[in-house]
Amino acid sequence: MTYRIATLAALAAIGLSAPAFAATTIKVVEGGEGGGPMTLSLDQSTVKAGDIVFAVHNDAVSEAHEMVLVRLKTPDEEVAVVAAKHRVDEKALKSLGEVSDLKPGADGMLKAKLKAGTYLLLCNIKGHYEAGMHAKLTVTK
Repeated sequence: MTYRIATLAALAAIGLSAPAFAATTIKVVEGGEGGGPMTLSLDQSTVKAGDIVFAVHNDAVSEAHEMVLVRLKTPDEEVAVVAAKHRVDEKALKSLGEVSDLKPGADGMLKAKLKAGTYLLLCNIKGHYEAGMHAKLTVTK
């Protein structure tokens, strides 16, 4: 019995002394209605590499949105829009994940482990990227 109590106490002490590894949370707010300007904003544009949680909120009244995450090859990489579809070719950009089909007022979440580099967050619903729904994220070491 004494051995069990000592073991539990030792395990508790180790657990309390271990540093907590929490993910960084980035709040993403999407907005805009059809025919008007579209927005995608981040509460922070630079974070350290590691586990990142994107907490996405669609602030629109009547328009569905999504958030796609891609890593850019260079900070100034141009993203081509397929003109006939009014969308970005996600396969060419190698999407790292997305929060899709966010109805007005809805929330979603995406978890990703990011390395240092430049990332692009975008809404790829027809015409939304062209209307301004994109933002860059810089991840540092």
